[in-house]
Amino acid sequence: MIAVNPLDSASVLAAFGALGVLAVIFAESGLLIVGFFLPGDTLLFPAGVLCAGTAEQAARLSLWQVLVCAAVGAVAGGQVGYLIGRHGGRALLARTSRRRVKDAAVRAEGLLARYGYGKALVIGRFVPVLRTVLHPVAGALGVPARPFTLWQTVGGVLWTQTLVLAGFTLGAAVPHVDDYLLPLIAVVVVLSALPLLMEARRARRARRRSAP
Repeated sequence: MIAVNPLDSASVLAAFGALGVLAVIFAESGLLIVGFFLPGDTLLFPAGVLCAGTAEQAARLSLWQVLVCAAVGAVAGGQVGYLIGRHGGRALLARTSRRRVKDAAVRAEGLLARYGYGKALVIGRFVPVLRTVLHPVAGALGVPARPFTLWQTVGGVLWTQTLVLAGFTLGAAVPHVDDYLLPLIAVVVVLSALPLLMEARRARRARRRSAP
């Protein structure tokens, strides 16, 4: 029996292939506390790299299957997260003792207020942590179902396809790049953290300006 670590993208891809991508992206996009700890960017990018890798890897991970599973997982997860938010999302967020979850929920609410439904739901997909709480928060705030579905679908498809195709392009252009997956994942983690750092910096500046 294969031991699978759901927090390790290499372990998930080796054990379940494209279906693992679907399951993890679904959970990260909508299951709030559970999805909060799962890889997203660090799963999609390596999956794309491996689709362009050796013949054995490409046989296990077909590009079209990964693209479809990633998109389906993101869109379905976003809808489930929205329904969770509509039916008790505020109470669930209030009960959690995890500070990072509460902080992310506040940022998600601020993003929706600042940019509106469309831009917030697309931008939020590219921000780790935020994308996990954004959809339940949208449901809890009563964002109308039709614009939510439209824009979270656009955001989910753009996010997943961009990262998978970026990984595939790199894998096809650089021979044996899959031998350096761990450093690549580290780079993706750093790049994924940049929006959070920029948002934190903007928040600090805003607090300084508002301080007497």
